[in-house]
Amino acid sequence: MTKYLFFSVLLLGIWIFFFKDASVDYGPGILAPNQPIQNKPLSTKSFVFKDYTITPLADFEINAKVLSKENYSHGREADLSPLDLALGWGRMSDKDITQNLNISQSGRWYRWSTDKLPMPQREIETNSANMHIIPKTDELRKRAMNIREGDIVSIKGKLVSISAKDGWHWRSSLSRTDTGKGACELIFVEELNIEELSLP
Repeated sequence: MTKYLFFSVLLLGIWIFFFKDASVDYGPGILAPNQPIQNKPLSTKSFVFKDYTITPLADFEINAKVLSKENYSHGREADLSPLDLALGWGRMSDKDITQNLNISQSGRWYRWSTDKLPMPQREIETNSANMHIIPKTDELRKRAMNIREGDIVSIKGKLVSISAKDGWHWRSSLSRTDTGKGACELIFVEELNIEELSLP
C-alpha cells in the first residue's frame, strides 16, 4: 500500500511538472484584437549575431494569442531560433473560432485544417502566422521558452534577413497576406512579454 501511494504521488508530481502548465485557457472572446504593426526600420545597418549577419527589414510589433508552440534543437535555424510560435489575432484569437480548427506545427511550418470553416479561409490566413523567434538575449530566450499555448504575448523587434559566410541565408516575410513557402515571419526579438489575464 505504501509503495502504491508513493508511486501515485510520484506520477502526480511528474504530471504537474510536465503537463499542467502546457497550455492556458482564457475562454472565448477576441483576446488580441489589433493587427500587427510593421514600419520601415529606423536603421537597415547590418550587425553580427552569433557569427551570422543580420539585416533589419522592418520594425515589427505584435500582440497575439499563441495558437501553438514548437521548440527546435536541430538544424541550422535552431542556432538562432529555438522555437516557432503560431500566432493569431483578430477573430483568430477567439476560442470560439480556434476550437474548430486542428492546428499543428512541424518542420518550421504551421498548419491548420477543419471539417467546416468557422469563418472565411482568407480571414484565417491573414489573421494568423507562423513566426520564427530569435531572442536577442538569454533572458528573452528563457521567457520565450516558458510561453504556453493559449498565452497572450506582446513582441517587439525587427523582421530580418540573415546570412552566413558560406552563403546560407534566411529571410522574413514582410506580408501578413502571403501563404506557403517563405510566408513565415523571422523576428529578432528585442522585447517579449506574456500578459497576465484573468481566467474565466
